[in-house]
Amino acid sequence: MKLLRISFFISLAICCNCFNTAGQNTIVKKSKYVVAPNLPWSQRMAETIMYDFPEIWKMEEGDKIKWAYTKGLACDAFLALWKATGNRIYFDYAKAYADTMINKDGIIYGYKIEDYNIDNINPGKMLFDLYAETKDKRYETALKTLRKQFDNHPRTTEGGFWHKKVYPHQMWLDGLYMGAPFYAHYGKLYNEPKIIDEAIKWVILMEKKSRDPKTGLLYHAWDESKEQQWANKETGLSQHFWGRGMGWYAMALVDILDYAADHPKKDEIIKIIKRTAEAIVKVQDKKTGVWYQVLDLAEREGNYLEGSGSAMCTYFLLKAVKKGYLDPIYLSSAKKAYLGMIDHLIKKENDGRIIITPVCAGAGLGGNPYRDGSYEYYINERKRDNDPKAVGPFIMASILYENL
Repeated sequence: MKLLRISFFISLAICCNCFNTAGQNTIVKKSKYVVAPNLPWSQRMAETIMYDFPEIWKMEEGDKIKWAYTKGLACDAFLALWKATGNRIYFDYAKAYADTMINKDGIIYGYKIEDYNIDNINPGKMLFDLYAETKDKRYETALKTLRKQFDNHPRTTEGGFWHKKVYPHQMWLDGLYMGAPFYAHYGKLYNEPKIIDEAIKWVILMEKKSRDPKTGLLYHAWDESKEQQWANKETGLSQHFWGRGMGWYAMALVDILDYAADHPKKDEIIKIIKRTAEAIVKVQDKKTGVWYQVLDLAEREGNYLEGSGSAMCTYFLLKAVKKGYLDPIYLSSAKKAYLGMIDHLIKKENDGRIIITPVCAGAGLGGNPYRDGSYEYYINERKRDNDPKAVGPFIMASILYENL
């Protein structure tokens, strides 16, 4: 088994040096590698993905090369695993995606600043680690390009960033994870305290606009114009509490404080973390410890326990306790959630590979075809096994759990 793993790592490292015209990596063949079943869950998931996708850009879209928030999320998890284990193969796997997407001049393949799409910021998070480790100026150039997007990115009247230019006047929970930690990290690294202020303000504003006072949960999105069909005509809010949406926001809360430890509004963010944790634990499934696709409607027909939102909420609770933002009493809920994922959402294959399932493949609001934000919409969106939106948070939650 050890020889098989070494062989796989060597073959993968060689493949990472191949190039194509789009950026860099070429098609490689799967090895005969079998995932060792005695590995920690974080590594077992990571090596499952490396086996299934020797090139990470092929997750989801197959042969479509794309600068995608989902790939960025997965790469962040691999970089976290590299830091936790010291195993360079995880660093190289993430780096290969960046090298596929960023050319010798630091230009990001397919990226258009004028789209003002907050999702496109998220893959930039990996570049902080890549640049720090390699000092390759291409990564810094790409970082600065993404930073420029914020200068003219459309905002609500109170300063919250629109989710996308094509979704005017709207803030989505998803967007806070995509953009706020990056913005704060950049501000800390390049000594721009003003943009850390803006990132913190954005996080606070999202809770102010989206939080339901009764449940403490946040609605998926808010339309300041109240013009969207999915928006309540009085509040501008969408209809439901989507599990992954809540997960995105919760992760943003604990991650942004990594770059705002001395910020004057740190305590305000911690209060939001406490309110968020209280609300999340209230809708945690008592039997399994994980969370439903639509958080507060567990008994409604068609609802299901979902992998990505569960992994994100687990990561949030584990990190918030570790950082001292939450009372240690929340650790029992975090452990129950993590073990619940292993028992109810992780499928073990005979070759040692693991699959997190079911995972909502994608959910949004508006667009074409139009997504109305109804309960029926959320439960009927297609599902995908080992979707990166679940894989990344599962790896990150596993690292935290394995180091309790």
